[in-house]
Amino acid sequence: MLVIRAARAFDGERALPGPVSVFVADGRIVGLESGEALVPDGWNLVEHPTATVLPGLFDLHSHLGGDSRDGALDRLPEYSPEQLDAVIDDSLRRELAVGVTVVRDLGDRDWSVLHRRDRAADGLPAPTILAAGPPITSAKGHCWRFGSEAVGPDRLRAAVRERAERGVNVVKVMGTGGTMTPGTDLMRCQFTLPELRLIVDEAHAAGLPVTVHAHNLPAVEQALAAGADGIEHCTCLTDRGVRISDDLLHRLAARQVAVCPTLGTDPDALPPPSVRELLERLGLTREVRLALVARAHRAGVRIVSGADSGISAAKPHGSLPAAVADLVAGGIPAAEALASATSLAADTVGLGGRKGRLRAGHDADLLLCAGDPLDRIEALTAVTAVMVAGTWADLA
Repeated sequence: MLVIRAARAFDGERALPGPVSVFVADGRIVGLESGEALVPDGWNLVEHPTATVLPGLFDLHSHLGGDSRDGALDRLPEYSPEQLDAVIDDSLRRELAVGVTVVRDLGDRDWSVLHRRDRAADGLPAPTILAAGPPITSAKGHCWRFGSEAVGPDRLRAAVRERAERGVNVVKVMGTGGTMTPGTDLMRCQFTLPELRLIVDEAHAAGLPVTVHAHNLPAVEQALAAGADGIEHCTCLTDRGVRISDDLLHRLAARQVAVCPTLGTDPDALPPPSVRELLERLGLTREVRLALVARAHRAGVRIVSGADSGISAAKPHGSLPAAVADLVAGGIPAAEALASATSLAADTVGLGGRKGRLRAGHDADLLLCAGDPLDRIEALTAVTAVMVAGTWADLA
């Protein structure tokens, strides 16, 4: 039984002036009080007099099998099962070190992350894993080497059925090509609208949400028309650069589609030359991306945070705070940016009843950081302690 007293709190939705005391017992939050709350007999007090306490963060777009170096997705199919397990464990440690307590993996090889999710815990604190398994892609489509190609209605139905039988948390579909798979095209849709609608309908019938990787504008329109629950990247590329109409933004907002723009890039790590040339040719600068996301937010689109972590040196595991900071840099208020990685993220993946907020009855997944991220978002990276289900993580 523990009382954690901090200078202030962000409860997943709003700031709470301090001091704030969080009462933790049996792995759950049992109380939250402002002021100098009395410490009951038999309870231990842990004080963080300059820190902010927040719910643990969510990274809603990760690839735990990616080793955080350039060429990560190319190497992934070459790893032995033992090597892949080691990479996944290291990725989880990196995520936990920045306060990420829930990771949604949106593409593995051979169901490796799904197996890691279901493996008996070793007793050490680790992030909760949500797993998609290998993403459904077209013949030689984006990430085809993960073993996930499906062509034609029968194979698409079988692909969804297999994911339901294996117990995935979400179905991931590659709606366009991607920069990390040579020979694929960001500007081309990999499935027709009837095919994508079939995938979505089959998944929904099995009780599973669907999120679609979509870089070009037609693919975003297609994902919305097919009834997808989420859109990854949502880059809205056209032959005239990044374009999106107010009408499309309003439709995304009305449907409450969860858009994960996968921001958060290490500015000191240059992308590979081929990727850099492509981004320059398409006019896809950081400033353009941030302006689009801020505009979508103003239109009421549900923006959630995920970093596409692990795929390269520019996007290593542990990049989630940078993705949140990018939202603020684009003009989104800090509290709403933080909600994109806490309460809103939890609601999006169906965990809002037990994670993502400082609430009595919720899991005691906590992040303490030095300073106030609502005043200066960079404080989110000054991690002083992380708790998972009531147990302190070793951040050494």
